Amino acid sequence: MSIFHALVLGFVQGITEFLPVSSSGHLILFPVLFGWNEQPLAFDAVIHLGTLGAILFALRDDLPRLIENKGRLSWIILAASIPALGIGYLFQDQIESVLRSPLVVAASLAAWGMLLWIADRGVKATAEPNATRVGYRRAMFVGIAQAISLIPGTSRSGVTITAGLFTGLSREAAARFSFLLGIPAIAAAGGMSLLHVMNGTEPVAAWPLLVGFIAAFASGVAAIRLLLRLLKTTSYVPFVVYRLALAVAVVLLLG
Repeated sequence: MSIFHALVLGFVQGITEFLPVSSSGHLILFPVLFGWNEQPLAFDAVIHLGTLGAILFALRDDLPRLIENKGRLSWIILAASIPALGIGYLFQDQIESVLRSPLVVAASLAAWGMLLWIADRGVKATAEPNATRVGYRRAMFVGIAQAISLIPGTSRSGVTITAGLFTGLSREAAARFSFLLGIPAIAAAGGMSLLHVMNGTEPVAAWPLLVGFIAAFASGVAAIRLLLRLLKTTSYVPFVVYRLALAVAVVLLLG
């Protein structure tokens, strides 16, 4: 794996993990479009750890609230993470072997993009603005939606933001809760990849791993800050348009 490939894929992972456009879909499409070999599991593990670091850094002011009130929010996030973690653990092989298709990615981009648009249109002026006030019932609904993001092209952040909007969260609160809910999910994804690496996979040189980690971390922090800043003045419509345009492009080029 070249340093250039590591740099590009690290940036792609960091940006698309947090914007509602699907990181898994982009990481499948980029190698196909440019004729690259599929990235090794060791690299997947490292760039997931890079995006995990991005969440912890970008939301460092929010993290103390996870332990306030006897850690209530932490327990809520852990409970809401169970559906995605359980399904990911039980069906990882089937997901990676059956669903890693450009046409699956295109269909997911379009379908869940339209649902995001519907949810975004329904945002009310009275929507809950505080992500830390999410209760168990609302969080479990978002957590079940997160399990759907195991389908490539769906977007973990996109589907959890959509679910958050449907439960009455504001645009910014839905994004913040999506990021917090992503901590266990992204940590688990990186950890499972590391387990596969320990069981013996294609080795990767140290420099591409380091470059991929830094690129994922830096672009992840930038993506989180960009989205939270944009949501103060705009909606999710630009991301819906991007998803639909990308879905059409994938069908035309790879269908």
